[in-house]
Amino acid sequence: PEEERAIAYHEAGHTIVGKSLPGLDPVHKVTIIPRGMALGLTQTLPTEDQVTLSKHKAENMISFLMGGCIAEELILQQQTTGAGNDIERATELARRMVCEWGMSPEIGPMAIGKKEESIFLGREFQQSSQVSQKTAELVDSEVRRLITVNYQRGVTILKEKTHILHAMAQALLDRESLDRDEIDLLMQGKAPFH
Repeated sequence: PEEERAIAYHEAGHTIVGKSLPGLDPVHKVTIIPRGMALGLTQTLPTEDQVTLSKHKAENMISFLMGGCIAEELILQQQTTGAGNDIERATELARRMVCEWGMSPEIGPMAIGKKEESIFLGREFQQSSQVSQKTAELVDSEVRRLITVNYQRGVTILKEKTHILHAMAQALLDRESLDRDEIDLLMQGKAPFH
């Protein structure tokens, strides 16, 4: 029961942050039924094909990815390993923003650590050694800043909507899955079930 409760708050956290930030793909469904390696799932579906990603949307995606672990910390005062993949994905997104897409004001429009083909090592890629220690430290600092700023945005959202977080987690514990219409009703502070 405690693990299921943690999963319910985790998925509710993703859902509420995802529904609260503009420009993200709409949340289609949320469930606490395990799927493959995932203990629960907050499913988003794009409304149109997308070729590029804006800095604004990338930052909102980091907040969305962190929503689960934020909810666990706020409500249950704990961290679980359930957030491991979310943290990995958010960190990779922030690193790409900084190193590949020129979305860091401190570094500017530079590609850093460009991957090179390696014929002899039997690996697909190896990192370039042409990055100075100072640049590597600046990259780490910028990645950390992007994660921290967007994590705090998620904290603000979930603190403001704690009542919705409790209601959505309870609905997930009662029903196991919620569809878009049920999520929308909960976000409006209404009970989706009669």
